[in-house]
Amino acid sequence: MANIELLAPIVLQWEGKTYTDSPSDRGGPTKMGITLSAWKSQGYDKDGDGDIDEDDVKLLTMADFTFILKSRWDRWQADKIVNQSIANLLVDWVYCSGKWGIILPQRLLFVKDDGLVGRYTISAVNKSNQAFLHKMILDARRDFLYNIVCNDKSQNKWLNGWMNRLKSFPFIK
Repeated sequence: MANIELLAPIVLQWEGKTYTDSPSDRGGPTKMGITLSAWKSQGYDKDGDGDIDEDDVKLLTMADFTFILKSRWDRWQADKIVNQSIANLLVDWVYCSGKWGIILPQRLLFVKDDGLVGRYTISAVNKSNQAFLHKMILDARRDFLYNIVCNDKSQNKWLNGWMNRLKSFPFIK
């Protein structure tokens, strides 16, 4: 079964540990890949000033990163996925793109595309030809990223990095 400890260093390699707030990044204030909106969904005011804002994102720690990554891992029920490279690719997609990292793979698997991973989704993942499924997911994610750029040309500056990130998820039996 897949292990989250094998995914965490890959995500951190791409996200880094520093705070960023690039005007062209639609995610806004971000640290370790955790956006302000993702942190708000956790509902934790780190600095205790009565609101959850960019100051709270600046205070995020490795423990916060681990918590958020684990919540995405659990969303995919990745502990039940038999192939580590598929689990890594799927969880990283939901980490980066939210519900689309579940809905679009569900469409590939011909299961209900409700954004909720249940036994039918997990069964379809594990019963598929693993190498073929990995390629399908990789291709779908690549198309998803190209569509972001097609719909918003300002995001083109991130495309090479996104494509390089995808290359860091090879298929391993």
